[in-house]
Parts: sequence; C-alpha cells; structure tokens
Amino acid sequence: MASPRFNSIIIILFICTISLSIVSISCKEDLKTNQAALFAFGDSLFEAGNNNYFDSVSSFRSNFWPYGKTTFKFPTGRVSDGRIMIDFIAEYAWLPLIPPNLQPGYSNSQLTYGLNFATTAAGVFAGTFPGSVTNLSKDLGTQLNNFKNVEKTLRSNLGDAEARRVISKAVYLFHIGANDYQYPFFANTSTFSNTTKERFIDFVIGNTTTVIEELYKLGARKFGFLSLGPFGCTPSALIINSTKIGSCFEPVTELINLHNQEFPKVLRRLERRLSGFKYALHDFHTSLSQRINNPSRYGFKEGKMACCGSGPLRGINTCGFRNGPSQGYKLCENADDYVFFDPSHLTETAHQQIAELIWSGPPNVTAPYNLKTLFRL
Repeated sequence: MASPRFNSIIIILFICTISLSIVSISCKEDLKTNQAALFAFGDSLFEAGNNNYFDSVSSFRSNFWPYGKTTFKFPTGRVSDGRIMIDFIAEYAWLPLIPPNLQPGYSNSQLTYGLNFATTAAGVFAGTFPGSVTNLSKDLGTQLNNFKNVEKTLRSNLGDAEARRVISKAVYLFHIGANDYQYPFFANTSTFSNTTKERFIDFVIGNTTTVIEELYKLGARKFGFLSLGPFGCTPSALIINSTKIGSCFEPVTELINLHNQEFPKVLRRLERRLSGFKYALHDFHTSLSQRINNPSRYGFKEGKMACCGSGPLRGINTCGFRNGPSQGYKLCENADDYVFFDPSHLTETAHQQIAELIWSGPPNVTAPYNLKTLFRL
C-alpha cells in the first residue's frame, strides 16, 4: 500500500501537469491572437516560387534540379539549394512557411500568416527585364496591387476591424532595386545617355517610396528593408570583364553604393512624417561583402566561386542545364562550403546567416529596430 507521502506527491504532480497544460493552451491562444503576419516584396532573393506560375522565359525559373536539393530535396522555385531568408525569418517569428501569392490552393485562413509577392527578375520598374514574363507583370507596383487584392479578401473574410488588426500588426519586408541597376548594362540600353546616375537612383527610390506610402495608407506600420547587396561582385559579375576575371563590375557597384547612401535618408524622413511608421534596415551590403571577401571567417570555403555553374568561378549561369542540355555545368559536393549557390544567388547557409542578422542583429547591423523587436511591437 502506497504511503501518504507518495500519494501526496502523485496529487501534486497531477495538479502541476493540469496547470502546465492550461498555461500551454493559454499561451498558444495568446500567440495565435497576437501573431504578426509577414508579407514579402521583391526579387529573386525572396523568390519562393511565384515564377513557377508565370509563362516565363525558362532562364528566370528555378523549378528544376539541383535547386532545392539541400533541405526540400526537390525544386520549389526558390533560387537556392534550400531555404531562403524569408523561410528562416518566418520560423523565428513562429510562422509557417510563407507561400508565394500565386500558389493555388492556400486557404483564406493562411492569409493571416502572410504571403510572398517576390518574383525573380522583378524590379521597381515594369521595364526591368521585361522579357522575363510574357503573361503577367512582376514589378513592385504589380506586387502592391496583388497585396491590395489580399487586403480586400481579408476585409471580406474577417471584417474590417480584424482585417485592420492583421494589416497593422504585420511586418512588410522588402528587397528591391538591384535588377533596375543591373538591367541597363545587361540589355545594353541607352538609359544613362538620357539621364544621370543620380536622377535614375532618385526614380528607383522615389517609386519604392510611393509603394511604402501606399501600404501605409492601407494600415501598414512595420517595415523591414535590406540595403542592396554587392551585386557587382557576384560570381556572374566577376567574369563580365574577361581581362579582369575576379574584379567587381564597377558600373553596377557605383549605382548600388549611391542607392545605399540615399535610401536610409528617405526612411528617416518617412519616420518623421508618418505617425507610427517603424522600420528595420539591415546592412545587407556589408554582411554579404564580409562573407565574399573573408569566407573562412563565417564557415565557408568559397566566397567568389559559385557552387553550381560553368566557366571561370562557375560564373556562367548554366546551373541545372538552365540554357539547355548542350551547356553543361559543374555542381559542388557540399553547398554549405559556398556563399553562392549559382552565379548570382546565395546558398541556404548564407541565407540563414543573413536572416539571423536581420532578425536579431545589433544596431550597427540592423537599425533602428531589428525584426525580432518589430514582431513583438
């Protein structure tokens, strides 16, 4: 027969278990009620599969092997070997994977967790890489219009009050503009014969600002931004000048540097002018440059050569027979050793490292807030 002391212990343990269960249920309900959604806007850095649903030129799709080989074990449309920073940020924020907005089959209830509007080759301007999509636009203005349709659906399904709560509590994350600065050189346009570099940068930033202000009018208050990365120093850019293999492509580098000088000034003005406007700006340019130039410091073996591609530095984008089976490609054994998976896009490991800095980086890296703080506000 059990002793009175033993019975008392059993009763106490039972009560504690019930109490913990109640607390757990309460915490889960509180998390669900206060959960902030994540809406992503931008280009291939955030691409989660929207290009799968465009009638696209195949060279802008990534829905084939070896893309996706590391984590998903199959191609998803992400331009990486595995997860991208949006996936990691969603995980840190206790959200499910954020689906691409063109993906069929997601339920209306999933809208309260957010959507990803980003598309490979997207720019601020509709004229940036216009041949990449033949049946739909993918520029930032179109992504805004797609969000407006989602906002209407939220209001219809949840009612105005709850939709306003979801929209105001959500975080809106951007990476856009790099393609606008690369396209004039890629397409050999006369852009800089007709306008100055400074004026062109004003157009890019001005159009981006208009979209931010439109989202603010719809109720958005919390924004995240990445400065533009060193896209003049990717493996694909390092081989543009065949006489200087390994040297950054200075025309793009100059434009990106000018953009990164001016954009923070615009955000500070918006913060002063728009009541309740809060933002996180991550210095992506510095974070990625550090990994390109000092890979071993961050656990990589290669900072300037791609894991997948052909030619010098594997800088020719033939990854996965992108341009047809006649063009072969080389694939590294371990993508974790590389900063870049293909000639222009990061590996899952690089994405994760950057995501951690966006999420909880110190003020000299992500400021004036980081995303962890924004999600808690």
